[in-house]
Amino acid sequence: MTGISFAEAVPALIEIGRRLDARGWAPATAGNYSARLDDGSFAVTVSGTHKGRLVPEGIMRVDAEGQAITPGRPSAETALHLALYRMFPAAGAVLHGHSPNAVGLSRAASEASEWVFRGHEMLKAFPGIVSHEGEMRLPMVDNSQDMAEIEAAVRPALTVPGTIPAYLIRSHGLYAWGKDLDEAERVLEATEWLIAAELAEQNFRRALR
Repeated sequence: MTGISFAEAVPALIEIGRRLDARGWAPATAGNYSARLDDGSFAVTVSGTHKGRLVPEGIMRVDAEGQAITPGRPSAETALHLALYRMFPAAGAVLHGHSPNAVGLSRAASEASEWVFRGHEMLKAFPGIVSHEGEMRLPMVDNSQDMAEIEAAVRPALTVPGTIPAYLIRSHGLYAWGKDLDEAERVLEATEWLIAAELAEQNFRRALR
């Protein structure tokens, strides 16, 4: 298990916030980001901060139980980040976005427990995937104000073979993670692209009928 220093994490998370906000994935104060630090603690975004306008004071440190080490109130969803770090010891960063496409898909597929991507070249953006052939699963779970309820619902799905390092909370947004911030951002971006492509395909199919 490795990580980066808090001094390295702060500017990196600020820059990621600006990039994701520019893509429309962090409206208002939505979204939250974190990184595993080299001392065993975690850098997380402070609750209520606009992720496209983050400043150093908008990033704080918490311990493995989510207790504040530095001033600030951590995001209410810090527990979901920490759950992923416990499940996946190689994970070094977790990003949570609120894109219209991801939320729209989750609402349209209101009874689905997953969305399956098949045959996309973009599948090769996920860690360990070297071919467009085959399929990859994106778990979907219902929203709740109880983070433990969300964690319990999604945990079994995350260990199923062929599951990407991401999941979608219905009417809420997308979680993605990776070995570091770069990989977590790549997973988030690839998943968002796949969702957009699937929605575009459905629209074109309807238009061509």
